[in-house]
Order: sequence, then structure tokens, then C-alpha cells
Amino acid sequence: MRMLHPHSPYPPPTGTPWFTGLLVAGFAAAVVAVAIIAFGSQLARINPALAVFLELVVVAGVAPSVWRLRRTPVWRWLVYGAAAGVVAGWTALLVGAA
Repeated sequence: MRMLHPHSPYPPPTGTPWFTGLLVAGFAAAVVAVAIIAFGSQLARINPALAVFLELVVVAGVAPSVWRLRRTPVWRWLVYGAAAGVVAGWTALLVGAA
């Protein structure tokens, strides 16, 4: 078990809240997937190359900030859910484009 710094604002971990965590991750995945699909599909109507470029720029810009939060006890569920939502959103866009 990893020890926390003595002045950490978080209480020592007692266990992993799987049900609540997976629920939060699923919600984050759904919100991010819908946002990616909506943003990408509307941009693709204007110019498909622009849509791909802007989707990559947005995800590459947000990813470092979000990825830093993956070790924080509550935020890790949102991070992993958002990552799954990005993958699901891009997959849905690619399947819809084919």
C-alpha cells in the first residue's frame, strides 16, 4: 500500500469504491463521447480534414492536464472515463464516416 504524505489533505485509503467509481467513469465516458461526436460531426460538415485536426488539437491540449489527475483518489475515475469516452467518440465518428 502506498503511504501518503503526513500533511496530505486526503484520508488514508480504506478500499477501492468500485461501484461508485465505475458509475462516475461511465458518466464521464458518456459525456465526453457525446461531446466528441457532436463536435466532430458538425466540423466534418464544414471540412473533414479540419475536423480531424481540431479534434486532435483539443485532445492533445487537454490530455496533459487531465492525465496529471489520474493519481488523485476521486479524479482518477473521471480521467479513465474521459479516456474511454475519447476512444468511444472517435470510434463512433470513424464508423459513421465509413
